Amino acid sequence: MTGLTPAHRAAERAARQSYGKLVAYLAAHTGDVAAAEDALADAFAAALANWPTRGVPQAPEAWLLAAARRRIIDMARRRRTREAAADRLLLSIEEAAAEMDPADVPDWRLRLMFACAHAAMRGPLMLQTVLGLDAAAIAAAFLTAPKAMSQRLVRAKRRIHDTGIPFRLPDHADLPARLDAVLEAIYAAFGAGWPDPSGLDARRQGLLDEAVWLGHVVVGLLPEEPEGLGLLALMLHAGARRAARRSAQGDYVPLSEQDPALWDAAAIDEAEQLLQRASRHGRIGRFQLEAAVQSVHSARRITGRTDWHAIIELYDGLLELTQSPVVAVNRAVASSETAGPASGLAALDELVGDPRLAAYQPYWAARAELLARLGRRASADAAYAQAILLEPDPAVRRFLEQRRARFRPNYS
Repeated sequence: MTGLTPAHRAAERAARQSYGKLVAYLAAHTGDVAAAEDALADAFAAALANWPTRGVPQAPEAWLLAAARRRIIDMARRRRTREAAADRLLLSIEEAAAEMDPADVPDWRLRLMFACAHAAMRGPLMLQTVLGLDAAAIAAAFLTAPKAMSQRLVRAKRRIHDTGIPFRLPDHADLPARLDAVLEAIYAAFGAGWPDPSGLDARRQGLLDEAVWLGHVVVGLLPEEPEGLGLLALMLHAGARRAARRSAQGDYVPLSEQDPALWDAAAIDEAEQLLQRASRHGRIGRFQLEAAVQSVHSARRITGRTDWHAIIELYDGLLELTQSPVVAVNRAVASSETAGPASGLAALDELVGDPRLAAYQPYWAARAELLARLGRRASADAAYAQAILLEPDPAVRRFLEQRRARFRPNYS
């Protein structure tokens, strides 16, 4: 944010901290996600025009909400003669404006996520409406063309509006299927923020903290849902290592080389308590198993070693549940730690040809490392080249290039 004015920095900070909260509040009162987003976009544009000359308001969130509500009221008034529903929309917004102190906006992001859970594009839609990710970033996460993703998101928002999907927590009978979609979206947000531990990427900034916050909200509202507990435990375990993932010089540090003293002990302890709570329900799920894997890694801060046999057993359970090629790659790496690189490579060989792994960098990085350990230098070099090509993070690319240089064949 170098070179930005205080007003622009305040607007960026408000966008990171309040975008989803404000969209959720506005959409809940209008039933129209797209209109809420448009009104909020106009409010941010007005802020960038107003704040540099008049100063940043003491409560930027309240200022933006008031501006967005005025915009929605104006839009409703303009179409009153064309749509009978506009009168009801205008009344609901005006009533909300009269009753609500703009400085005390309720946080209805979880309601918005459950409303999005009705739509076919529910995961991507949640990432855009609640967390403010653009279509290009979401398309990259879901391996889809940006234009196609944008069109699908527009259709999903229209469906919410046209069918009148309510913005509320679902009834108990409807909860399980829709909760899965909410948890998946929260984890996708966490994953989107994971490659940026230093918080330097404007598109990813704050996503880890936002996802953890939403995880806490889910656990607070649904304290007896073991997968909600498991997801929060997983994010806390992984997030606890954030400070150790980069050296003082900004270089990437793999998990096996991290200093456990740099891990957040309080976050790890909280994660362990959540896992214990989840285990009491006797319903094992994906997020609980993934959190248990991270728990085994975290135990190294106490034992000084990693129990790879336990990790393999947990991955076996995950594979049975998910049939995920990503889990299969992770299991292959764990197998190499107990049975040697040949065992790990044999497991990776079984995945050759799976189109889902063609652009998955960790598959190629794992393959390269195991080939190098087996002395197959030319094959390792080619796999490292593919991993480097697929890796967007400069720090991780440098790490892979250094690994490649160690094992690169001598062609002279």
